Amino acid sequence: MQEEDKAQAATTPDMASEVPRVRIFIVIALALLMMSLDSTIVATALHAMQLGLNTTINWAGWTLTAYALGFVVAVPITGKLSERYGRRRVFLVSVLVFTLASLACGMVNDIYLLIALRVVQAAGGAGFTPSATGIIVDHFGSARDRAVSLFGSIFPIGAMVGPIFGGLFVEYWHWRGVFLVNVPIGIAIMLAAWRLIPHDRKNHRSDEPLDIVGMSLMAACVLGGMLGVNYLGERGVGFIAPQVWVPLLVAVLAGWAFVRHLHRSAQPFIAPRLLFGPDFGVVNLVNVLIGGLPVGAIALAPLYATNRYGISALSSGTLLVAQGLASVVFSVLAVVVIRRTGYRGPIALGGLCVAAGLLLLAVPPQAGASPYGWLAGSAVLVGVGMGITNPASRNAGLQLAPENASSLAAIRSMFMQGGTILLVSLATAVLAAVDDPGMAQAWIYVVAAVVVATALLVLVPRVPEHKGAW
Repeated sequence: MQEEDKAQAATTPDMASEVPRVRIFIVIALALLMMSLDSTIVATALHAMQLGLNTTINWAGWTLTAYALGFVVAVPITGKLSERYGRRRVFLVSVLVFTLASLACGMVNDIYLLIALRVVQAAGGAGFTPSATGIIVDHFGSARDRAVSLFGSIFPIGAMVGPIFGGLFVEYWHWRGVFLVNVPIGIAIMLAAWRLIPHDRKNHRSDEPLDIVGMSLMAACVLGGMLGVNYLGERGVGFIAPQVWVPLLVAVLAGWAFVRHLHRSAQPFIAPRLLFGPDFGVVNLVNVLIGGLPVGAIALAPLYATNRYGISALSSGTLLVAQGLASVVFSVLAVVVIRRTGYRGPIALGGLCVAAGLLLLAVPPQAGASPYGWLAGSAVLVGVGMGITNPASRNAGLQLAPENASSLAAIRSMFMQGGTILLVSLATAVLAAVDDPGMAQAWIYVVAAVVVATALLVLVPRVPEHKGAW
């Protein structure tokens, strides 16, 4: 097996030189940007959708929840499909599904159908990251670690520009534009991908039966958990409410059955070691606690700025722009040096910046600083930490099993999204039950900082280390 790996590694650079790397990366980056942009662009159109579809704000808000839930459920499935049927095929199908669903979303006149289509749209978008990661691992040779690391600079850009474009569409066109804008972009990506992305080199076997049972159990576990936690964040819904504990109970039972199935199945949907293995398990926990948790915490920063300091909605929204720009810049810088630093150092340094930034958010402005300036500086520090951590946490798992790149990318996305939804839902549940949400959120930031710092002490020494290309 080692001789085969060496032989493959020896031929990969030559094979990689035959493909137009830069153009392929641009196509992949546009798809990832489109997917990440769509996770935030809809937020600015909620009120317009509510009026246009004659519904309530709660149902309009479900267009965001449905997208998040659909993504979390579908991403591990698309990762497995990428390894089974080929990364290029799954990438093209994912773009097609996302584009058609976007077109349908922009044409419906019923909120319930729109919510269902958002799930389909998310299922299409969920295939981008696993298949794109596999394409780069297959065709980029020794440059694959740096190319994959740059993914971390794409997602913050989409999250930043999404609300801006959404506001422009609502103001000067129509709320349907937040969906229809994906159609021409998706068509262009499909045409470019069809022409530029090479056919899959590996002989993907499609004669093996799909693990439908495993996929169904994992979907039930993830969907039940996310629904339960999401309802916990609804105002007026307590922990003992049926809409909270019933889905959580389903999640627990389905999770137990899923783990049992993995260890008993001859051809499991996901190899148990990718979830619970000594090295993989640590990386997955890092992605939840040091990756996903801070994303959820910083997403609540505009709400915090308004509740505690009375900063306007427009000004508070720019806090995310500052954080996102810092994340992009330092993610690119981290890519440049990661081969020399390895993974533990950047994760430790970035996590420390994140913990410090979250703690500073909770502290009142010092040394005569204005509330906005203090919050902006704290948000930038969190963004710096996230940018430094991202490439290392992404590569730490991939370098262990490049042949499972698609599944590992999907697992990482699932754990990060899970950490984000967990923090946001629990935080909103707390804020809905207190009289002073500003101070309550300050304490939430303190707790989040402690959790991140504890994870650094416990997990970073156990992160699988590697220097150089993989």
